[in-house]
Amino acid sequence: MKFGKVLASIAAVGLVQTAAWGQATTTKHTPTTKRAASTASTPSQFAPLDQWKAAVIAGDLNALKALYTTDPPSQSRSPLGESNDPSEEPLYWASLAQQGLHNFNPKILEITHPQTGVTILVLRVEYSLGAGTGTPMYAGTSQAWINQNGWKIVQSSRNDARPAPQRRLPEPARINTDLYAPPQAAKAEIAEALTKAKLEHKRVILMFGGNWCIDCHVLDAAMHTKSVAPLLNANYILVHVNIGDAGDENLDLAAKYETPVADGVPALAVLNPDGSLVFSQKQGEFKTSYRIGPEDVVNFLEKWKPAKG
Repeated sequence: MKFGKVLASIAAVGLVQTAAWGQATTTKHTPTTKRAASTASTPSQFAPLDQWKAAVIAGDLNALKALYTTDPPSQSRSPLGESNDPSEEPLYWASLAQQGLHNFNPKILEITHPQTGVTILVLRVEYSLGAGTGTPMYAGTSQAWINQNGWKIVQSSRNDARPAPQRRLPEPARINTDLYAPPQAAKAEIAEALTKAKLEHKRVILMFGGNWCIDCHVLDAAMHTKSVAPLLNANYILVHVNIGDAGDENLDLAAKYETPVADGVPALAVLNPDGSLVFSQKQGEFKTSYRIGPEDVVNFLEKWKPAKG
């Protein structure tokens, strides 16, 4: 998935705008090598999203319009192009109710607070349309919210809604929005993992990707299921290498470990404790979680685990 690249333009323009309103304090994030799974991955992580969700489900156009800025006009990017009409996105989302909307679930994949009064969300919006069970759909969406006498969306971006694929690997029940540390933490985390791997006679797996990548979350969850986690933990140290929202960070590491990321992530590399490359994926083997199943994850871990002497 490459939707993270859409977020970069939202973040760049949004920060310029909000800085002009005197909101230039940066919220710092301290990276840690070990990040526990999120216990609050529902929209309640950011309460205003609950209001947006409720308005979409109700098809309440006025309530949706109230959640988008008019001064300055909320900007949006959709498959139809860019727009400065603050009514365009409310109209789109409100129209879903008339099409038989149900099971509407915006999942937060990534949440950042780049400045005081600014929150940027990357969402995977899942829903069904039509009578009965309907047609399961999903769309990638980014929203930049500002606190302007109440939280409102100043910029948004969405891609085409598509029929949801039938995954062989299930999505995690809760999304860990801190799965990937900031990109600048990667080199230190790799060095720490290699040191630990040497002491514990293990290998290191690098999982290139980002919090915006749903398939990265799916693959990580598959590796930590009760049936697979013992195999992973006994033989590997797993490091998540963040390639950034635009997919243009840590490319030196991707090149060093011969792991192409331009065509999609997650992409994996396996290292010896001395840092030498054992294996790297060249064909995007794991980049779509509807093509691989639990047996593929197990076979991968079995094939590249260190020999026990």
